Amino acid sequence: MAKRSVASADVRGKRVVVRVDFNVPLRDGDVVDDTRIRAALPTLRLLLDKGAALVLMTHLGRPKGTPNPAYSVAPVARRLSELLGRPVKTVPAVTGPEAERAAAELQPGDVLLLENTRFEPGEEKNDAALAAGLARLGDLYVNDAFGSAHRAHASTVGIAERLPTYAGLLLQREEEILSRLLQDPERPFVAILGGAKVSDKLAVIGQLLERVDALLLGGGMANTILLAQGREIGRSLAEPELVDDARRLIATARGRGVALLLPTDVVVAPSIDSDDATVVSVDHVPAEAAIFDIGPETVRRYCEQVGGARTIFWNGPMGVFERPRFATGTIEVARCVADADAFSVVGGGDSVAAVKAAGVADRIDHISTGGGASLEFLEGRTLPGIAAIPNA
Repeated sequence: MAKRSVASADVRGKRVVVRVDFNVPLRDGDVVDDTRIRAALPTLRLLLDKGAALVLMTHLGRPKGTPNPAYSVAPVARRLSELLGRPVKTVPAVTGPEAERAAAELQPGDVLLLENTRFEPGEEKNDAALAAGLARLGDLYVNDAFGSAHRAHASTVGIAERLPTYAGLLLQREEEILSRLLQDPERPFVAILGGAKVSDKLAVIGQLLERVDALLLGGGMANTILLAQGREIGRSLAEPELVDDARRLIATARGRGVALLLPTDVVVAPSIDSDDATVVSVDHVPAEAAIFDIGPETVRRYCEQVGGARTIFWNGPMGVFERPRFATGTIEVARCVADADAFSVVGGGDSVAAVKAAGVADRIDHISTGGGASLEFLEGRTLPGIAAIPNA
């Protein structure tokens, strides 16, 4: 059921506390990728145009409940100010007298960004006192942080129990798009999953096998499936303890008539730092080598499958994407997804980085801001941050 939308909120002259997901990469004190900041701009501009003052809160990195200058939101505030074209005030606190004073001084059109919510030890525990302190900063609350919607934290759930609560435009769009994949995808529906561990995605694979026409696997998780098929994978990253689970997935795919595609050739090397990389068949992986990417024949097979799709979901790289010598498979798959005459959804940091590196981000229909949240949504789980918002 649709959630109560920020578009229907009466915010003129009010202070609106907005949970955003500005957990962006930083380098030398600057924002390296502002995708998540840009994604929140429609909600922020809507509220500002309607005469609200904004109190923004976000987490950044993993400071583990302790203030750490390396995770300060100051660089985020600077970038947001540039994008909004107006000053963004900051305060070196999340709650308490200093934060309350800064919020009380806001006028319509003003924007305040609180310090990193995860500097507070009570944030990830959904501490009642912290949630109450956040609620004192505004008149109503908007959650636009889909990337954190799977976390029951003080800034996503606790505050929603204490203020009139609405869904932001970004969160609404994420829910709408992902629901479309679950409920009414145009067929053929092809899912591409990569990444290091099959254990991270067992549940979502199970759900997708009930819905997709083809499932394409890459990355370390594919190695575990290859192991389950009895193949030798050398020193490749895998989870041998999950071989039985992998065999059940293979059987489920076969029983449901889902095409389960695995690499048939791979890029191997003695180590991740080695320049001695070669392409071999999955039947001939050297005992002293490890798999770091899918090979050209696999790319061709995957692109052929993707090319016939009408709906595509992709999460996770096909290899060790951060190393250029092992990025080819991921980049080529990104280009094929963009070229397909299909409704395409990409989620997960490395997959998003891949479509950008391939120069095709503008040809993807929806780039999700939530990796873990997207997967949990597709698993069919109830996301606490969304559940806390009243229905429309």
